[in-house]
Amino acid sequence: MSGIVAGKVAIVTGAGNGIGKGIALAMAASGASVVVNDISAEAGQAVVDEIIAAGGKAVANTDNVARRESAEGIVKAAVDTFGRIDIVVNNAGNLRDRLFHKMNDEEWSQVIDVHLNGSFNVSRAAAPYFREQESGAYIHMTSTSGLIGNFGQSNYSAAKMGIVGLSKSIALDMSRFNVRSNCIAPFAWTAMTSSIPANTPEEKARVQKLQKMEAGKVAPMVVYLGSDAANEVTGQIFSVRANEIMLFSQPRPIRSVHLSEGWTPESIAEIAAPAMKNSFFALERSPDVVNWDPI
Repeated sequence: MSGIVAGKVAIVTGAGNGIGKGIALAMAASGASVVVNDISAEAGQAVVDEIIAAGGKAVANTDNVARRESAEGIVKAAVDTFGRIDIVVNNAGNLRDRLFHKMNDEEWSQVIDVHLNGSFNVSRAAAPYFREQESGAYIHMTSTSGLIGNFGQSNYSAAKMGIVGLSKSIALDMSRFNVRSNCIAPFAWTAMTSSIPANTPEEKARVQKLQKMEAGKVAPMVVYLGSDAANEVTGQIFSVRANEIMLFSQPRPIRSVHLSEGWTPESIAEIAAPAMKNSFFALERSPDVVNWDPI
């Protein structure tokens, strides 16, 4: 099959449903051979069957991204089946929503293990191949729950912000090998986001907006970032929301205050904090900032 990623081999984790499925199908339709990774053998194989029926190439894999040795098996599946690896899409995810002061150790660890450790594990397993061939692309899924904020998702938000830092470090460390790393914060209604509470009128309105955003809309941006057309794009944070693509800012100093004799807690309270106060960020959530209807 011809397309923008023709001849490339892509790994898509969590590809049995939702956003991951859309990405796997789009990668194959654009010419890539795809490792469809999902812990559900049935879901993963169904996506593989769909790709093959459409004339594409794919293989299913059920290794767990949360364990280092298992994640290495995902990359091994790509190399053993298709002879190489060119694109890693870290999409696998889970939710264990709970207010911070009620969250337990298991709820914290389960989300960190899949999102953050999983992204590291699969990326690290692919790194030797990317270095040797002096090419490769990582695409990681972050979230506005981390970039902006949300209630009841301290585990998820921390993991997603950790992924932003991981992606930037990969971009810096591996730029000498022509390896790129970028993040996407997707807006989409999926099996994972269907667990978001919808009890209050505000929550119901948010869910109704999410339901308008198709998971497949995220895929074109992922395929582009995996292609040679994006060779100069690295270290960036994008967002996809229905037919809209956004580029996110990254933390930079916005105000500075100086006192020649040095600061004391009292002078900070009297001078520094009041001088910076107008630049403080409000305690906002993702729906407060991205508050327009999906386009």
